[in-house]
Amino acid sequence: MANDICPCGTQKPYSECCEPYIKGKSPATAADLMRSRYSAFAKQDIDYILNTVAPERRKDFDRKGIEEWSRGSEWTGLDIVATEKGGPADTTGTVEFVAKYKAGGEDQRHEELATFLKIDGRWFFEDGSTPKPKPVRLEGPKIGRNDPCHCGSGKKFKKCHGA
Repeated sequence: MANDICPCGTQKPYSECCEPYIKGKSPATAADLMRSRYSAFAKQDIDYILNTVAPERRKDFDRKGIEEWSRGSEWTGLDIVATEKGGPADTTGTVEFVAKYKAGGEDQRHEELATFLKIDGRWFFEDGSTPKPKPVRLEGPKIGRNDPCHCGSGKKFKKCHGA
C-alpha cells in the first residue's frame, strides 16, 4: 500500500512523507519530527514514539498508556498551528499543534505546545504543555454606557443590554 496518504496531513504518500523517518531517516526539522510522531501514533509504532523522546525524558515514558491511546483511537488529522525555530540549523524549537482523533466514537482534539531539542544532529521531543489561549480582540467600536443600545430599543445601553 505504497500509495496510502500519510496520516500527518501533507497529502503526500506515506512512503514519501513520514515512513522514511519512522524507518530510520533523521527529520531535518522539529516540525518534520512532530509530523512523523503523529503518523507513528496513527500507525501504532510505539517504538518510534519512544525513540524520538529526548533520552533524559524516557524514564517518564508511559509505554502502556501511549500504546492504549494509540491503538484505541482513530487518528483523523494533524494541524500545525505555529512553529518557532526548529529548522535545520537550530538546536531547539517549538511546534504548536492540534492532533485530531476519535475515541469511543467521539471527536477529540489534543492541543499542545511541544518543545524539541537537537542532540548530535538528531531532533528529539523534549516536553509538551497546553498552549496559552489567544487574546480576543473586539473588531467594532466599543459601545459606551450612555450610548443608545445596539438592539434598537431606544434605551441607553446601560439600562438595556448593559444591565
